[in-house]
Amino acid sequence: MPAPAFDPLRVWAIGSQALGFIMIITLETVLGDAARPWQGGVLAAMIVCALGVALARLYRRNRARKARAERQGERD
Repeated sequence: MPAPAFDPLRVWAIGSQALGFIMIITLETVLGDAARPWQGGVLAAMIVCALGVALARLYRRNRARKARAERQGERD
């Protein structure tokens, strides 16, 4: 079965990374050298979002695998 054309997790991943990079560049532009701690915070938030998306994808994959295994068990 092919993957769906629209994947909300992919949208979240791309959107959060794009927003994070825009914020990092904007902070550098507005605050100059004083932006370093804020940029670190934004980077940490980006990493947390990426880990959240990865965990959600793993959960979905395991749930689908379990459902497939149950369907296979019903056929036997």
